[in-house]
Amino acid sequence: MGCEAIPESWRPALEPALNAAAARRLGGWLCAEETDGRTIYPPRGQRLRALELTPLDAVKVVILGQDPYHRAGQAMGLSFSVPMGVPPPPSLANIYKELASDCGIERPEHGDLSTWARQGVLLLNSCLTVEAGQAGSHAGRGWEAITDAGVAAVAEREKPAVFILWGSHAQAKAARIPALADQRHCVIRSAHPSPLSAHRGFFGSRPFSRANAFLAAHGRTPIDWRL
Repeated sequence: MGCEAIPESWRPALEPALNAAAARRLGGWLCAEETDGRTIYPPRGQRLRALELTPLDAVKVVILGQDPYHRAGQAMGLSFSVPMGVPPPPSLANIYKELASDCGIERPEHGDLSTWARQGVLLLNSCLTVEAGQAGSHAGRGWEAITDAGVAAVAEREKPAVFILWGSHAQAKAARIPALADQRHCVIRSAHPSPLSAHRGFFGSRPFSRANAFLAAHGRTPIDWRL
């Protein structure tokens, strides 16, 4: 998508959305935007990183973000994550504060969450691209149908999973979790970790220990949240 290929493990689940006219328009539009000289984050080769690092059958936890970081050098294709050497943005810093409070894990020295992704934490944004300096600029361009299909694909599996929904935007994706009614999965909702809202219910929500307790209770290996 956007001149990149969907990882094979996700392709069957995402095929209907990928074949839709909106997805084709999205791909052409992204390539045209770059041809016109606009800077788009994350760069090509990283936009589908969440799907590449966490195959569909390996997903244990889904952490949903809104769209990638829009400042240079930050976005790397994983929600809330930044590359090694880049200071953690405020939302990630608050995630680390809650991680310390919840699990007693000291604040990591970096912001790269790839270790989580490789253990089965799908770090997925609703939109997978953004124009430099323009937060939310690619909303409504077609990514949402594709990422909705990804969330639904996890929810439709027999394997229990945890969906961590921070903020109203992520919580809107709960509609894509049809198995919620039979309690196959665990859905953890709270305020967003942004400094604007973290004190309204994010701090103290204990998402990491709650996720691991659910996984262990359902015979799945918990996540090692250390980085």
